[in-house]
Amino acid sequence: MDIIDMKQKRFQPAIDAMNDLLSDDEFMDEEVLMIAIDGRSGSGKTTLAHFLADMYDANVFHMDDFFLREEQRTEERMSEIGGNVDYERFREEVMIPIWYGDAVTYRPFNCKTMKIDKAMEKIIKPKRINIIEGSYSQHPYFGEPYQLRIFCDIEPESQIENVIARVGDNKDLIEKYKTIWIPKEDAYINEFDIDENSDVYISWD
Repeated sequence: MDIIDMKQKRFQPAIDAMNDLLSDDEFMDEEVLMIAIDGRSGSGKTTLAHFLADMYDANVFHMDDFFLREEQRTEERMSEIGGNVDYERFREEVMIPIWYGDAVTYRPFNCKTMKIDKAMEKIIKPKRINIIEGSYSQHPYFGEPYQLRIFCDIEPESQIENVIARVGDNKDLIEKYKTIWIPKEDAYINEFDIDENSDVYISWD
């Protein structure tokens, strides 16, 4: 079985849900469709997003482009469950233009400088199908904008293996995942029942 077939098999529940959505009379006249892919780090959210985007000619927007800038990381904000993403900027710069059928223009967050990368402005032309990918994509701040919500899960051991495969031998970064980022994601998922409230559940294992 080649890589494409393996992805097809693992992602089949999401494919079936997408086909159901696109054939549903309720949504036939909707000019804009929004799909959320939330879940745990290393669970294949980005891979699934691009797989579906290729299959259905969709735009993909990444929550990772909207982490908090350094000056936003106050003690109060960092203690907030689901607060370590700039959901205010994401709604303003991505979601509102999508709703109105406009092009989306934004500058992504740069993890190295901890600032918005002004030299890397992205301009994304409108499409009917829009996939919002990443942890916190189902944050309650956004309300109920989605016609389909997907949750990607992974067991802790496999999660760490995938994180290490992503960041290499950067021990400091691996430790931050273990002690900060993964626990914050877990707290958000548990607090808002993100896995249980999603329409589709996909497991890495």
